Amino acid sequence: MSKTFSGKQVVKALRRKGFIIDHQRGSHIFLHNLDANISVIVPNHKEIKKGTLNSILKKSKITIEELKNLI
Repeated sequence: MSKTFSGKQVVKALRRKGFIIDHQRGSHIFLHNLDANISVIVPNHKEIKKGTLNSILKKSKITIEELKNLI
């Protein structure tokens, strides 16, 4: 994984995947997918760290390739 992603890009991709923004607390955006009953928290930072991104992708059940295509 050479490319880094910002919080804004990840939120954009998740919204295209069917997630809705539930609320925001500080710099963290809480998204929820009602169909799959999945909640994900995305930090709205310029660059999301590798481990945090992997955790978000694992919870949302999408691959890095899907994320690249959705952005």
